[in-house]
Amino acid sequence: MVVLGKGQLAIRVAEWFRANEDWELMRVVPVMPEPEWTDSFAAWAAGNGVPRVQSGNYADLDAPEGRVADLGFSVFYDRILPAEFLAGFGRILNLHNAPLPRYRGVSPINWALKNGERSHGVTIHEIGPGIDDGPIVSQATYSIYPERDEVADVLARGLAFGWALFEQTMPILDRIEATPQDESLATYYGAGDDERLGERRDFTRALSRC
Repeated sequence: MVVLGKGQLAIRVAEWFRANEDWELMRVVPVMPEPEWTDSFAAWAAGNGVPRVQSGNYADLDAPEGRVADLGFSVFYDRILPAEFLAGFGRILNLHNAPLPRYRGVSPINWALKNGERSHGVTIHEIGPGIDDGPIVSQATYSIYPERDEVADVLARGLAFGWALFEQTMPILDRIEATPQDESLATYYGAGDDERLGERRDFTRALSRC
């Protein structure tokens, strides 16, 4: 299997696969350049002897005869994966920091706080040709407090819930039937919308005003 992504949650997911005798962690694909605000996935791979794609480009994964791996798992990977790449996996999943089908796209936590939501969530879903629109495997929701919470607060909460969801999902993955998303409930924000976030653009409202 292959893990793509960035940060401490990608590291924990990759470590889980590395330690699990039912899986062989063949390679990781870190987001490059890596963000400075989180732990280095590339450094973790180098320190643990796990092969990595140094470019961070999914297209540089070895795919003999078009086959990449039985399973792919994306944790905040920052590129859209095309259909021809997805076809190289038996199955490929993504962990998204939002309660899909709501808050597809980028900056889901920022938008949830901007919109005054009282709850948010994390979702594991199958990756399809669209953006965050594949069938849902598992999901968890949790309370947020827009009058008090900063983006950094909710991100930390989301990482904790995301890890718990992953740990509880993987042992029964082969027994879960993924459920199509309800398109009537879908919302989406792209990178071009970020300018409308105002004081919710950054990790804290103080930083956004700088």
